[in-house]
Amino acid sequence: MAVLVTRPQPDDEATAASLRARGLAVLKAPMLRFEQIAFQEEADARYGAVIVTSANALRGLEPHLAGGRLLRLPLFAVGERTASAARAAGFENVIPADGDGAALRDLVVERVKTKQLKKASPLLYLAGADLARDLASELGERGFTVATQTTYRMAPVANLPREACDAFAAHGIDAVLHYSRRSARAFLEAARAGGVEISALSVPQCCISEGVATVVRDAGASQVVVAAAPHENALFEALDRALRSQSR
Repeated sequence: MAVLVTRPQPDDEATAASLRARGLAVLKAPMLRFEQIAFQEEADARYGAVIVTSANALRGLEPHLAGGRLLRLPLFAVGERTASAARAAGFENVIPADGDGAALRDLVVERVKTKQLKKASPLLYLAGADLARDLASELGERGFTVATQTTYRMAPVANLPREACDAFAAHGIDAVLHYSRRSARAFLEAARAGGVEISALSVPQCCISEGVATVVRDAGASQVVVAAAPHENALFEALDRALRSQSR
């Protein structure tokens, strides 16, 4: 029996390693594929800070950022994992939020109140092509000017790996981990295409947020467990609850 990880590469391997360290068998089925979009910095723009909601927004940008003025700006990251990616890319002043877009928005607003950031200077938002929330508009409503630069897209993967299909057919998967609404939808479509939708939805679906859980519930999943907070440790705790429930 195994846990199916639907997280995209390369993050799926870190997740798989953490699960294996907990004594769990793992199958990987990345449901989204990273595609980089050319970075085009506006030479005349004078930003006050950079905001990033995903480590993916920084993947592949190091050659474009090296030695540049953006690295000297404060960077507000959605969470510690994204903050680590920003430091690795060369940013000197990285401020992490508590793991979701609302916390990031509130952190930026608070820094203005404490006079650590000037609202008059535009913010550069390094973002994906498909956004879970409109952070730029939310900040705009609070008086900020936000320039959004799309640096990547996550394309859905059409098919589950054969190993995953075979495991579902043999009832060899204990639970599925879901990290986003888009990857959950891609998983459902791939399971349907592979003829294993009923088996796939019969096991616990462990979701990083209530929004993700809605996707699998609407598809008919009856065993849905939601992380108490939008980060991986909380998701692992949700997985533990699901596995304990199964063993009773």
